[in-house]
Amino acid sequence: MTVGPGNFADQPAIGSPLAPETELDALSDILHTVRLRGDRLVRCAPSAPFAIAIPGGIRLLHIAERGDLELHVDGQSFTLHEGDMALLARGDRHVISAGSPAPAERELTAADSYRRVDELTDPATPRWVTGTFGVEETIADPLLSVLPAAVLIRASAERDWLTLSLHLLVVEITDARPGAGVMISRILDLLFIHALRAWSADDAAPGWLTAALDPAFGPVLTTIHNNPDRQWQVAELAALARLSRSTFTERFTRLLGQSPGAYVTDRRLEHAAHLLGSTDEPVGRIAGAVGYHSEAAFNRAFHRRYGMPPLRWRKRAQ
Repeated sequence: MTVGPGNFADQPAIGSPLAPETELDALSDILHTVRLRGDRLVRCAPSAPFAIAIPGGIRLLHIAERGDLELHVDGQSFTLHEGDMALLARGDRHVISAGSPAPAERELTAADSYRRVDELTDPATPRWVTGTFGVEETIADPLLSVLPAAVLIRASAERDWLTLSLHLLVVEITDARPGAGVMISRILDLLFIHALRAWSADDAAPGWLTAALDPAFGPVLTTIHNNPDRQWQVAELAALARLSRSTFTERFTRLLGQSPGAYVTDRRLEHAAHLLGSTDEPVGRIAGAVGYHSEAAFNRAFHRRYGMPPLRWRKRAQ
């Protein structure tokens, strides 16, 4: 239904189109690089009992608007009460059900989507909204794979942003006015980031998100992301974290699952992939912008990382 023009946190380009965004923290930069954008929104209220299967490969969130829902994903089951949200950022296949006994699973169809409040007349019918997200899949897959199959966010007084966001989404889908598509996209972006913050504070496992929000490592990642052309030495990065070189390397590798050097290389190539898809700059200039003095060396590294040469990537991305 809607396709937003990009991450809500994007800032106007300053100077060269090859330069990274100014003063973006590590989390913002990663979400910018994967081209996160809120996409479609549907409102669902099928007659209970039901068991609706959502196929894999769709990154989305569900918010229970009324009644309780059961979410079944990755061998686990969770109950979503009114106001609760589940973010399925990895795109796992899952099932939403309500009522007992649960019928055989069926695929979600257009018949389950509603636009107007007056069409939802049965007060006993569970109801929820589903918002989907678009990303640059090749870049996003390894970054979002650190998340669990479902990030559950429970409604509470401390999370009034969730209640407000649900209200705004319902208003936009039931009484669409000019700009509704962009409003929906931006609200979904905000919900995605709120969910990541909440998960990192409560249940985070080792990975880029945990490191990006770590007091010692967050500034290090931000510095790496804002300077993709710099030939970073481990001792320099350790000094930024105020740790010894050996302690920094051990903690960095444990937290991110790769060495500092490997992370720097991955970040350079991710930034290069973003530039290839979003600018018309020559490959040689992009190579230099991410720290490669030889275009041939850049081409080899890019091919190893993404399975295709830079020009083919550009053609596919654009």
